[in-house]
Amino acid sequence: MPVRVAIPFHLQTLAKVNGEVLLNVQPPVTIGSVLQALEAAYPMLKGTVRDHATGKRRPYLRFYACSKDFSHEGMECELPAEIADGKEVFIVLGAISGG
Repeated sequence: MPVRVAIPFHLQTLAKVNGEVLLNVQPPVTIGSVLQALEAAYPMLKGTVRDHATGKRRPYLRFYACSKDFSHEGMECELPAEIADGKEVFIVLGAISGG
C-alpha cells in the first residue's frame, strides 16, 4: 500500500503535481524514509522540506500524521500504522508567522 503525502501548494507547483502524492516506502515507515521517498520521486524537492547539510526539517514546515504533530520528532521516528497502510495522510504543512 503506498503512503499518501500532502505537500504545500508551492511545493506541488514545483513538483508539478496536484493534491497528495503516493509514495512506495519500505518498512519501517519513518519520517525520514517518507521524505527520502518524496525526494527520490520528485528530485526538484530536494532541500525544500529538509536542509541539504543537516537533513533536519526546514523552519516554517510542520509534519502531521493522524491529527498529531510530528514536527519535533527525529527523522527516525516511526509513523503510525495508518500512515504506512495508506489509510491516513502524512501532511507536510507550511507554517505562517507574523506579528
